[in-house]
Amino acid sequence: MAKNYDQLSKDIVKYIGGTENVISLFHCATRLRFKVKDTGAVDKENLSQLSGVIKVLDSGGQIQVVIGNHVADVCEAVFQNTGLKREAGAEEGGEKQNLLNTFMDTISGIFAPMLGAMSGAGMLKALLILLTTLNVLTPEMGTYRILQAAGDGVFTFLPIILAVTASKKFKANTYVAMGIAAALVYPDLTAAFSAGEALTFLKIPVVLVSYTASVIPIIISVYLLSKLEKALNKVMPEMVKGFLVPLVSLMVIVPLTYLVVGPIADTAGKLLASGYTGLVGLNPVIAGGLLGLIWPAAVMFGVHWGFVPIVMNNIATYGRDTLFVITGPNNMAQAGATLGVFLKTKNKEIKELAGPSALSAVLAGITEPAIYGVTLRFKKPFFIGAVFSGIAGAIVAAAGTGAPALLGTSLLSLPGYIGTGFVGFLIACAIAYFGSAIVTYLFGYSDDMLPEKKTETPAAAQDVTTVKDETLQAPVNGKAIRLSEVKDEAFAGGVLGQGAAIVPDNGEICAPCDGVISVMYPTGHAIGIRSRAGAEILIHIGMDTVSLNGEGFEVRVKEGQSIKAGELLVRADLEKIQKAGFDITTPVIVTNTDEYLEVKQEKTGAVRQGDKLLTCIGK
Repeated sequence: MAKNYDQLSKDIVKYIGGTENVISLFHCATRLRFKVKDTGAVDKENLSQLSGVIKVLDSGGQIQVVIGNHVADVCEAVFQNTGLKREAGAEEGGEKQNLLNTFMDTISGIFAPMLGAMSGAGMLKALLILLTTLNVLTPEMGTYRILQAAGDGVFTFLPIILAVTASKKFKANTYVAMGIAAALVYPDLTAAFSAGEALTFLKIPVVLVSYTASVIPIIISVYLLSKLEKALNKVMPEMVKGFLVPLVSLMVIVPLTYLVVGPIADTAGKLLASGYTGLVGLNPVIAGGLLGLIWPAAVMFGVHWGFVPIVMNNIATYGRDTLFVITGPNNMAQAGATLGVFLKTKNKEIKELAGPSALSAVLAGITEPAIYGVTLRFKKPFFIGAVFSGIAGAIVAAAGTGAPALLGTSLLSLPGYIGTGFVGFLIACAIAYFGSAIVTYLFGYSDDMLPEKKTETPAAAQDVTTVKDETLQAPVNGKAIRLSEVKDEAFAGGVLGQGAAIVPDNGEICAPCDGVISVMYPTGHAIGIRSRAGAEILIHIGMDTVSLNGEGFEVRVKEGQSIKAGELLVRADLEKIQKAGFDITTPVIVTNTDEYLEVKQEKTGAVRQGDKLLTCIGK
């Protein structure tokens, strides 16, 4: 059963500053990437504390909310539940960015949406390499050729995919942009390039280059298209815009790309590729070591996107890439460091976090949960992983390993590296993984690094050391129901603890026992109480009512205040809450249920405030 991310999606947009603060939203493999009008309106502290959010970064002109493997589901929930439009709003009104931030925002905006397709195609190509190596398939077989088309088609017609994402980024007509890209990979002109034909356009010689799998030409062309369309729309009569603007755009941009943009971009791309290979060629061990060493920081800040055009250009120019291959073992290093933490810790919470994060990193190459959730949190494991990433990068560069497609390094993608330097790559990955795990286990982590749990309680409850048997009263008049009947997965499943729920008849929410207010939410929708007998109680007034931002709630107590059973805590306007579309069912939860033998509901049906509702039996 798919997890429900409705509330998380609403809370994310709330703390991002509301839909009115969002210029654009898309996601990559692990992150929601918001471009906002005002970064000062983003509540990063509350945003980072949401359950389901691993980390919040302000990087490359974006607010990046690291989610992990379920990012696509959360992104979909954001669009469905918040009124945010999939097609982002206008760029106007955003903060002015520096050149680096603008570049990073542009690159990530173009490449991130297509990452899934590229990764899937790359993995398929890796699988085919493995199957042909094992002689399960041969290139002549129909099965191989169809699967090869599925994997290679994405890269062969990459300009068309880039035209879609670039047109959305530059606010150009998507279909005209695709038309331009289709012209660049048109079979007749592709064949002319392969045959070395000499072509002219209006008697101007055309320098033919290969545009299949190219990156830079189509991005520049779509940018020019956006500017041309904007100018044409200002001068064209309204009645002919629909066909005349696309007509002129195609007639101008396609020849311009073949005559000017393409040859210049191709030359620039080749210089970029040769510059990188020349740098590695001078001293591959030093170059690979430095690149591997700094790569964890690049991933951490999200600037690794800036290298994607170089990678894709390497593949288009040389048929293989070594840059991402050098940095690939970083995934194994961070996975190993996280494994070291998992094996060393005795803390249940850390084990539950480190285990899946380590597995995700080593199997799928998704390292953000490992980095932000584990290694960076304790610092030493992160730096140990970075050192082994550098060592592995030096080995890979020395071995000359390459990959024919954009691949994330993981156990599943290893067949994609079969070829020159494959053994060296395997050795580097093994050293990165096991080296990081062993050193982290021995020297990089101990449970002493965990912050000490606060044992202090408010003055009225400081004498509580162990829980005692206790009876909790109904906090409000209404109908008592079983917790399992609550229409909320977390409450109904007992995730937050055992208890009961009341559908209230009035909004007078009173204290169920003597104790101290441990938490009083400013919105008034929830109250935390520590009873004198040790029970930790949560009263949650309605479902998802935090979204009301305090409207309809009158708070009568404050955090740290001593209270008596029956004392008024919050007055809720039930009619207003229901008119806003919210369920008023009010759970009463004992959040430290594990400290009791049993938390037993005493009554269902009609109850009065002060009636016996729950009995807590201590161990």
